[in-house]
Amino acid sequence: MNTDTRFLPTMRQLRAFAAVYHLRKVSAAAEQLAVTQSAVSLSLRQLEDGLGARLFERTTRTLQPTQAAHEAIVLAERILRDADTLGAGMRELSALRRGRVALAITPTLAELLLPEALLRFRERHPGIHVAVDDCAPDQFVARVVGAQADFGIGVPEQAGADVDTETLVRDHLALVCHPTHPLAARRRLRWADLAEQALITVRPGYGVRPLIDASAARAGVRLRVVHEVSFLSTALWMARAGLAAAIMPAAYARTAPAGALAVRPLSAPRVSRDICIVTRRGRGLTPPAQALVEQIRATL
Repeated sequence: MNTDTRFLPTMRQLRAFAAVYHLRKVSAAAEQLAVTQSAVSLSLRQLEDGLGARLFERTTRTLQPTQAAHEAIVLAERILRDADTLGAGMRELSALRRGRVALAITPTLAELLLPEALLRFRERHPGIHVAVDDCAPDQFVARVVGAQADFGIGVPEQAGADVDTETLVRDHLALVCHPTHPLAARRRLRWADLAEQALITVRPGYGVRPLIDASAARAGVRLRVVHEVSFLSTALWMARAGLAAAIMPAAYARTAPAGALAVRPLSAPRVSRDICIVTRRGRGLTPPAQALVEQIRATL
């Protein structure tokens, strides 16, 4: 017999062995497994050959387990139970009856995109737990690359070769201000119109700030930034309070009540600032994560 220590029995061989062990007949085992008797006999011979041990003493009517079979059945049934549990678990994941999704996103974007989407998702898939990792703009890509999150939503400043991006929301930079602000009355604004205006935006080198500074430089404008923040949610309430006008992606202002803010797109140059789904390169989304992405898209 073959005594190769690298031998790994197949699930078919283990199922045939377990059926014959309990039923003592090849014919009964074949009927239970819905296969031919020759298939059961072949699986047994292959298993015995691979293990280097005889599992049954054959008589004219039945098969009697050997001592090796009594010892092997314990491990075989444990493997079969684990395989069945794994299969059932995967079917539940695929059917979206249970699972877990981890999403990396900034607090401002979470407020903009997630409330209604998560409510609908929970109604449809109550067995799936959603973990929202609310992090700073310069951290969410690292969360995805490090597999701390299944995917991220945001605007990666330097996505690099480690992630893939897919546009979720088409957006652009805009001036966001109180409706009584002098520039709110203008339907169109150029970057040049911001000269000498008191402005709010994120701190230097952070989030959208490098793009804002580069765009102003292209337009030949020196911005007068009077408030620098870490999160655009802070810039939003400051603009709503009338402290100054804020420069940010237009979509972020959607969280404010209707009429609370004036949003004016900036042109010359017009700067795109799309919000993306960010995934780790080469890693597909799990069924629960894919379902959550689809729900967010449907809600938008």
